[in-house]
Amino acid sequence: MAGATTAQRGTPGSGGSPRKGFGAPGRTRPPKPPESTGKPGSRGSGGRVRRGPALALLVAAALLAGGAAWVLYGSSWLRIEKVTAAGVEVLTPEQVLAAAAVPVGAPLVGVDTDEIENRVRRRLPRIDSVDVVRAWPHGIGLKVTERKPVLLIRKGADFVEVDASGVRFDTVPKAPAGVPVLELNAGGSPSARRFDEERLLHEAVLVAGALPGPVSKETLQVKVGSYDSVVLELSRGRTVTWGSGEQSDAKGRALTALLKAAPKADHFDVSVPTAPAVSGS
Repeated sequence: MAGATTAQRGTPGSGGSPRKGFGAPGRTRPPKPPESTGKPGSRGSGGRVRRGPALALLVAAALLAGGAAWVLYGSSWLRIEKVTAAGVEVLTPEQVLAAAAVPVGAPLVGVDTDEIENRVRRRLPRIDSVDVVRAWPHGIGLKVTERKPVLLIRKGADFVEVDASGVRFDTVPKAPAGVPVLELNAGGSPSARRFDEERLLHEAVLVAGALPGPVSKETLQVKVGSYDSVVLELSRGRTVTWGSGEQSDAKGRALTALLKAAPKADHFDVSVPTAPAVSGS
């Protein structure tokens, strides 16, 4: 009996080996490409990335930034309309405002507060510090602190005010109440070559700045004969031997205690603050 024909061996169910796939024998079908998910940033038809949503976000951010810049710098909503000054004692607010020269009408956000501070201190030496703050939406506030004199130096008929840092900041025609006057007489001192006038002035300022408030108000003069010979002249003819400017804080405390303990004494010695002394009645 004749065997199976070639056509019969190539057909399914004929008992012959089936062909692999639809191509040539031995080849497999290539995998399908992944379908697009449709999410932002995925590739759609043609392999292009969808950039629409990201671009819209960038445009929106740019518009917000531009709008904010216009509100701060270009609009009339946040511009300087009012400038105030506080903290003055001897000066007037008008003097501070004139020295500050804040540009009214300028954008509030663009004001250089450091420059305003420097301008006030440069034009008004009596000012020790300035705090410049923005008072939104239309104001600038200046909070100043004036220097306080602790010692006066005679200059003809006037008086030069000196603060606790030794800064000579103003000349006034009348001595402020409660501020002692310096009397410097160290020409015949053996230490005059070593301690010049500026150094002795520093010692006098050191002493005057360490005086407690009640004592300072009763001190009429600070007399300096040499580096270690400082004498205070108090009201009612009383005197205080202070010594040098060293340990001035301790000496001030000792003098306060002596004035309370011996209110009728004429002379007080605090040159050695751990062993103060009084004399007279």
